[in-house]
Amino acid sequence: MDGRFGDFSADQSQWVTVFDTPFYPDTLDAAVAIYAPVLEDFGELCERASDSVDLYRRIQSSAPEVRTQLLRVFRKYVSPDTSVEMLRRVGRTEENISSWGGRFRPLPEVLQRISSRPKPDEAIVAILDEYGGRGQKGYDLTEAFFLWFETEFEPTGWSISGPVRAGRDIDLRDVIPGYPKATPVDFILRDPEGKLRVIGFARYDTDRGGSQEDDRISGNERRLREILGRAEESSEDLKVIFLNDGPGLTLGSMWRDNAELEDGGSGRALVTTLKMAQAGRVSLAWLTS
Repeated sequence: MDGRFGDFSADQSQWVTVFDTPFYPDTLDAAVAIYAPVLEDFGELCERASDSVDLYRRIQSSAPEVRTQLLRVFRKYVSPDTSVEMLRRVGRTEENISSWGGRFRPLPEVLQRISSRPKPDEAIVAILDEYGGRGQKGYDLTEAFFLWFETEFEPTGWSISGPVRAGRDIDLRDVIPGYPKATPVDFILRDPEGKLRVIGFARYDTDRGGSQEDDRISGNERRLREILGRAEESSEDLKVIFLNDGPGLTLGSMWRDNAELEDGGSGRALVTTLKMAQAGRVSLAWLTS
């Protein structure tokens, strides 16, 4: 599959992968079965807590497998100014209380709001269900790419490694001796001699636009400069693949910006969707060039 990424802009929608999204309210019954117990647990914690700060401490003391779900409910009812990612760090519990506790909704108001809602509260169940699905399509994309690459290239001696679905990203400092800064990547490709040759980033966008779009592209440009700069300084033969996919890739200037990202790599950067890779855009000729 010859050509630049920008050459395919006219029929870009044909090249993006669309992983199915369930229709509303088809999944609501299953979501109620999953999340109604979380809401019950949250209500019981509220009844036992002395105030909203005590409620937060009690949630932080909960078992890890339920803590995040309880914090998602806590954020909606008690602390909408904070993110779950911020709240979930147990080691920063007291710091978060000092910084944000003054903005927590008072516990009597929380209890009143809970009592005013139907049981089960399908509105917040639907919200929690959406949280649960976030990131899944990114996992699906990475898994599909791994399976395809292994089938296509492992017979030639090339290998792929990284977290197939959930898991800790690879840090370039762990695979490139002396790499100067923490840089998480989604996968790496090694040649038949076991030498690191390609560094990969994978993202699936259902939607994308505005400042998020600008941040994504500028972040990728920075990573590309750093990796290729390192390769030039150390005479390492490194390339970069950006596995970018999803309907969001067709929004705004995303396609054009990704084309410019690839062009800026002077042949050592490749932007591809899964379909493009499978059609030959990720080829042995490019890997070994």
